[in-house]
Amino acid sequence: MTSPLATLYKKISKRKSESSEKLQVAEEDEARTSSSSGGSSLNVDELRAVFEYMDTNSDGKISGEELQSCVSLLGGALSSHEAEEVVKVSDMDGDGFIDFEEFLKLMEGEDCSDEERRRELKLAFGMYLIEGEEFITAASLRRTLSRLGESRTVDACKVMIHGFDQNGDGVLSFDEFVLMMR
Repeated sequence: MTSPLATLYKKISKRKSESSEKLQVAEEDEARTSSSSGGSSLNVDELRAVFEYMDTNSDGKISGEELQSCVSLLGGALSSHEAEEVVKVSDMDGDGFIDFEEFLKLMEGEDCSDEERRRELKLAFGMYLIEGEEFITAASLRRTLSRLGESRTVDACKVMIHGFDQNGDGVLSFDEFVLMMR
């Protein structure tokens, strides 16, 4: 299963996975995104593409408005106040924007406590849920991927879930989602 980041990258570069061969290539690309230093480092080229996509006015910086727009595209909700808070917390040079280096630190989770990381994952997990459910189902995964421009059948989503479904119940719990996001 590809990460939401890899899925967004595919949308940005307008590559659509239409066959299992292309899906396998995407999974292999994702496997190469971890470095030998700690295993959690993300591919800088992929992050550059995501950054450039979010930087809608191409000024080399992400504003709160641009961040809010991108989160909305992913099916999430971020108020303008929340978006400005994310920018404020991530803005190391005090210019009121997130530049690429600050974006890298944000994506890498540097100086991020376990509690903060868990809270961020909880927000990401929530983007996949259908109201009233506590698990990621094949239908909710299909819906989220569809919002990202990645058309999948429910059966294909079941296969993706199966790869991380530790207890075999056919859905992903938050703990299984956390393991998947490592």
